[in-house]
Amino acid sequence: MPDFETWNEQRGGEIIAAHVQEEGAALPMLHALQEAFGYIPRAAVPMVASALNVSRAEVHGIVSFYHDFREAPPGAHVLKLCRAEACQSMGGDAIAAAAIRQLQIGWAETTPDGQITLEPVFCLGLCACAPAAMLDGKVVGRLDSTRLSTLLENVRQA
Repeated sequence: MPDFETWNEQRGGEIIAAHVQEEGAALPMLHALQEAFGYIPRAAVPMVASALNVSRAEVHGIVSFYHDFREAPPGAHVLKLCRAEACQSMGGDAIAAAAIRQLQIGWAETTPDGQITLEPVFCLGLCACAPAAMLDGKVVGRLDSTRLSTLLENVRQA
C-alpha cells in the first residue's frame, strides 16, 4: 500500500487549487485529495465546495455516491470484491459473505487492527471465469472460498 500524507489543510488547499480551473473539477479534485491522503477528509468538503461555488451537500453527495471514494483512512491493505452481476452469478455472493464473516466487518469498513479494508468494486473485467477481487491494486481472478482464505491469511502474516 502506498504511504499517504497526513491531512493538512494547507496541502489540501494546494491540491484543490491545482484543479479548480479544470472542466468538471469536482471529480479530479476529489481523486487527487484521496490519492494524497488515502481518503476524502471531512475538512476538505467545505474547501472543495467553496472553490467550486457549490454547497457542501453537493460535494458530500459526490463523495458518498461513488464507491471509490473513502471517508475514512483505509487499512494497510484494501480488498475489493467484485459485486457485478456476472461475478454474483458465479458465486460472488458466497465469497462476499465469507469475507465479511472472516474479517468480521462490513463493506467500507476496516478491521479493528487496521490491516484490511473491505470495499465493493463493480467490475474487474473477469466476468467469464469466477468471482474476482483486487488486493492492494492487484487483480485476483478465479476466487473461491479457499483462495479467499489464503489471501486473507497471507495479508495478516505480512
